Order: sequence, then C-alpha cells, then structure tokens
Amino acid sequence: MLQYGLYLVILVALAIPLGKYMSKVMNGERVFLSRILTPCEKGLYKLLRVDREEDMGWKKYALCAVAFNVFGLVVLFLILMLQGFLPWNPQGFDGLSWHLAFNTAVSFVTNTNWQTYSGEVALSNFSQAMGLTVQNFVSAACGIAVLFAIIRGLVRKEVKGIGNFWTDLIRTTLYILLPICLVASVALVGLGVPQSLGGNQTVDLVEPIAADAEGNVLTGAQIDLDANTVTLDGAVVEGAQIITKQVMPLYPQASQVAMKQLGTNGGGVLGTNSAHPFENPNLITNLIEMVFLLVIPVGLCFTFGRSVKDKRQGIAIFLAMFLLLMGAIAVVHFSEAAATPALEQNGLVDTTLGNMEGKETRFGVVTSSTWASWTTAASNGSVNSMHDSYTPIGGMIPMLLMMLGEVVFGGVGCGLYGMIGFVILTVFIAGLMVGRTPEYLGKKIGPREMRMAVLVCLATPIAILVGSGVAALLPSTAEAINNPGAHGLSEVLYNYASAGGNNGSAFAGMGCDTPFLNTSLGLVMLFVRFVPMLATLAIAGGMAAKKKVAESSGTLSTCNAMFVFLLILIVLIVGALSFFPALSLGPIAEFTQMLGLG
Repeated sequence: MLQYGLYLVILVALAIPLGKYMSKVMNGERVFLSRILTPCEKGLYKLLRVDREEDMGWKKYALCAVAFNVFGLVVLFLILMLQGFLPWNPQGFDGLSWHLAFNTAVSFVTNTNWQTYSGEVALSNFSQAMGLTVQNFVSAACGIAVLFAIIRGLVRKEVKGIGNFWTDLIRTTLYILLPICLVASVALVGLGVPQSLGGNQTVDLVEPIAADAEGNVLTGAQIDLDANTVTLDGAVVEGAQIITKQVMPLYPQASQVAMKQLGTNGGGVLGTNSAHPFENPNLITNLIEMVFLLVIPVGLCFTFGRSVKDKRQGIAIFLAMFLLLMGAIAVVHFSEAAATPALEQNGLVDTTLGNMEGKETRFGVVTSSTWASWTTAASNGSVNSMHDSYTPIGGMIPMLLMMLGEVVFGGVGCGLYGMIGFVILTVFIAGLMVGRTPEYLGKKIGPREMRMAVLVCLATPIAILVGSGVAALLPSTAEAINNPGAHGLSEVLYNYASAGGNNGSAFAGMGCDTPFLNTSLGLVMLFVRFVPMLATLAIAGGMAAKKKVAESSGTLSTCNAMFVFLLILIVLIVGALSFFPALSLGPIAEFTQMLGLG
C-alpha cells in the first residue's frame, strides 16, 4: 500500500505544477522558457508562413488537423516502404510490406503505436528516428491542440473562432514536449539507456549457453568448450550448438523512450518493450518512465480547471478519473498477488510473491500491476510485464480500461476531450432525471452537442466490437491464435481494444502480420482517432457560438461529489456494459474455468 501510495503521490505532485505551466503556454502567457523559445516560435511561424493571429472556425481547424495527419501518414508510409534505399540503415533492413507499412503508419499517426513486429529486427535507425519518433511528438501535440480548441469553445461566447491549429501545434511541441524530453533523454542516457546510430554490436557472453538443433535453450546442460561438446544428464546431445556471442540492438533509443512515454505513444525499438534492460535498466528509470505515462494527462485536468477559470471543474474530472484508476489498480493487484490454482498445485512453485509469470523479478507484482494499469489507462501501451500472462481478471482490467474509450486520464489531450464528451452526456441525462436545464460551464447543451457527444462516447465501443466481431468470424483469425478457447478470444478482444483504445499494447499469443489483420486494425485506429476528434471540434464550434446563461436554482452543479459519482456511473454504464457479453465469453469464462466452475 505504501508503494502504490508513493507512486500516486509523486504523480499528482508533479502533475499539478505541470498543469499550470501548460495552461500558461497554451493561453499565450509568459513562462520561464519564453526568453529562449519565443524567438524560435516566431521563426517557425515565419518559415511555415503561419498567421498566428488567425482565429479559425471549427471547420477550418478540423481541416488543418486532418490535412496535417494525412500528410504525416503518407510520408511515414513511404519511409517504411522505402527504408531499404534510405540512409541510417546499418542493419540493411528491407522495406516493409504494404499492409504492415500501412498499419504502422496509421498506428503512429493516430498516437496508437501498435506494432505487429519487433522493431530491432524490422526498422532502420532512419525509420525509428525520422519516422516514428517525429510522429510521437506531433501526434501527441495534435491531441493537446484539439483539447484546447474545445476549452476555448467552452470559455468563449458568441464567436466563431476556436483558435489556430498551427499555433497550438507549434506551442505544444516547442514549449511542452521538446524541453521535457530533452532533459529526460539526457537523464536516461546517464542511467544506462543506449543512444546510438552505430547499429547492432556483437559481444561475448559472460557464460556460454547451449541450444539443441531446433534452437531451444538446454537448461542445466554441461558445456565443454575445448571438446566442443554439450552434455545433458550424462549423455552427449548430438547436433547441439554452443553459443558464445550475442547481438546487442543499439538505436537512438533514449530520445525515443522519453517521448514515447511522455506523449502516451508506447511503441518502442525493442519487442520486449519496457521490460528490456536497454529500455528500462533499473528501478529509477522505471519510476521516471512510469510517471511519464500519466503526468501530462493528469496535469491537463488541472490545466482545464485553470483555463476555464474554475479550478473545481478540473478537480471534479480529475477525481472521477483518479477513482476509476485506483479501482483498476486494486483489482489488478488483488488478482496478481493471489496465486492461481495451477501454480499452487503440489506445492512445486513458490507462490508467496503471487503470479510472477511474465513479470520481471526486479519489478514484482506491485510495480508491474501499477504499470499495467497506468499504461492502459493512459492509452500508452508500453509494458514492463506481459499482460498475456496475467490472471484472467488481472488481464481483463487493462483490457477494460482501453474499452472505456481512453477516458481514465487517457492519451494526451484526447483522453480529456473524450471525458468531456461523457461530461456532456452526464449533464444531459442528469438534467432529464431531475428536470433541470442541461448546461455546462454556463452554456446550454443542445441537440447538436448531444449528437456529437454520443459520437465521442460510442466511437470506441462500435469500432472494437465490429472489428473484433468480424475478425472472430474468419478462419484465418483462428489460425493466428496460439491459445484455444476463452483465452484465444481474449487475445482477439485485447488486440482490437488496444487498436480501438489508441493504446498499442498487445496480449501476445496471436500473430497479426496478415493483410486482413493489419488493414482492419489500421481502419479501427483511424475511426477511433478521427471520429471523436472531429465530433469534439464540432462541439467546440457550437459552444463558442452560444451565449452565456446566468446560473440559477435550476442549474446542475458539475463540480460536487454527486456529479463525480454520476460521471463515473455513466462511464461504466456506457463503456463497461457495452462489452460485458464479449468479456463474459473471454476473460470471465476463463476465470470460471480456472476455478473449476466452467
């Protein structure tokens, strides 16, 4: 409990001042970096021919956002297809297939960062640095920009403009993301995370290992290097190989790790992700990277309160998200700290530490459970343990956090504007229940805003259920699953929840590098990223044009304990209950089988 409490206290303590700083930056106020970065900002406006004073309507703002993302998608797709002809490719990797390049380009442009491959054996330094890392920055900046568009829509009255997309994008990247990542990258390099363009290096193993003819490591084998023989249980193993060297994947990694965590991106160089000692060497790097998962999404709650000039509104949204997160952590910890019946049988496995399958011993259940909950709440997707090895209920909670629509803090910007959609829905439903006028921050909620809010709230369930439903019907999907029965269905559900929740983590156990799966997962990512984004901008435009109405006795409070409770209830009803039938056939059915009840 002390360890969980310490993690949460550090997170919130850093998020509060960061939230104030982000509010100042996006509102054009002077900050401590202004003297250094203002000339750079003005230079970028001049270079890109951006009129920083232009106040865009929601349609033009949306057009600029979509055009920017389409351009990034095309450029990244071409980089991945043509990487064999591009520089910084000491590994000599060829270009990706069209469907894998499409999937990867969509994934990083939409801030999902789903990866069907292991980066160390598929992508060059150029693709990693100039393709993926660039999108880590601008996709995160795009989410924050849209959030401030909806904030302006709620604050302004009887105007058409909601801000300037290019100004928002540049300020977010220049003042928020780049400075934090620069400091974090230097710190990570100092703590042991590689930063290199030299390509892979071959090194001698401290102790040689033996493998049979199929490549399986022979545990407990006796190795005689002089005689070049491998003996197991007193018998010489014919065809065995003695391995004395290892290839070490070296990339410009520290800079990518810092931004992938801070921008809730998640995709990394290494297939084992944040469980790999090159990416996460020790407990200090683990703490830094884990805090980075949520520090901006949490900070944006306080940014929201300051920007709408009512800190109580930001605190109310923060509390709703925070309580949901604490509930998720508690369930995951309880499930993972208790051993499964299979592990307990015959007393052959030490279960005093809980379910340690798929977890690093240096992190244990507490840190692994915290990371699993935070990374799926934040739509980040990086992992320091394998979720596929969690208990059925322990693995269901990260899945459910993604299914809720990345609104338990969620991605940078997009998590909060997704929750604002639920706030509008809650205000409308609560108003109908008690006969009060549906208003939010002094603006009446009309039919148009309600339709857009419903789109924001239902886009994720629609995409996940339709995508996974179609995939489950195809024989090719069954062939791609390594585990039969309920766990196999959980793998399909998790993968589409990851794509639909803008997350990017995987349940493993399922091969996804096929034209159908790559394409369908890519389409799910596009739908869930841009439908809520466009609906949010439409709400911003509609709210900005409305006049303020005076608060009266019929106005529903949106910052008290009752509203926080109603908001949590609506999130769970719309999000969780939409998936209950599917979860009943997957992790819940597996849980009953584990207990011998099914």
